[in-house]
Amino acid sequence: MGLAARLCLSAGVLGLALCVVNQLTAAELTPALERAGVLASFLAVGLMLVAILWTRATPIAPERVALEGEQGLWLLDGLNESLRQELAWGTQMLLTATPAASVLVHWRGQTLLRRGVLAEGCFSPGPISERAMSTDKAIGLVNLKLYPGRDEFQGLPAGIPSVIVQPLGREGLILLAGWSPRCFSRSDEAWLEGWSRKLRTALQASIGARSDGSSAAGA
Repeated sequence: MGLAARLCLSAGVLGLALCVVNQLTAAELTPALERAGVLASFLAVGLMLVAILWTRATPIAPERVALEGEQGLWLLDGLNESLRQELAWGTQMLLTATPAASVLVHWRGQTLLRRGVLAEGCFSPGPISERAMSTDKAIGLVNLKLYPGRDEFQGLPAGIPSVIVQPLGREGLILLAGWSPRCFSRSDEAWLEGWSRKLRTALQASIGARSDGSSAAGA
């Protein structure tokens, strides 16, 4: 509750208390005094309701979680320059334009990129990630503490409070971890989805072409 809402609530509580004390200590309860007491009580209760509605209209944002790990960028060796630039540009935008703390890109069984707050563990898709890829729909985990399957996100820093699992079709995904619970907006999710489509095309053109070329050379 903000300072203004607390002041409004305190004024309402104090006014109601004074009204009750005045009624109890009055030498004689006249009709005029009773009417004044009722009106003062309504005003005090009104102030308390205003404070409650004020808090709901301007809720306090959750505090950022202190995450352990160093800020950095890790890229898989062997990626071509155009793909490296696409990954670097997209993840930099996500980290600066959204409340993201860490980004991980996984494609065809290997992690291509980790950026932001880095973790030491290796990521392996679990049931939540597999469901996102099979349905080709993003899954938002607004408060990771409430989900029993959170152990599958070992590639992200420990204690991450929220995650968006954005699929790259059936072959990969982007994990976008936030600094606090319920920190991502609809516009953040829309931006991530749009970039994932662009990145998926780049990955299929780059890594897919490289894999086909390797197979042809081996034949």
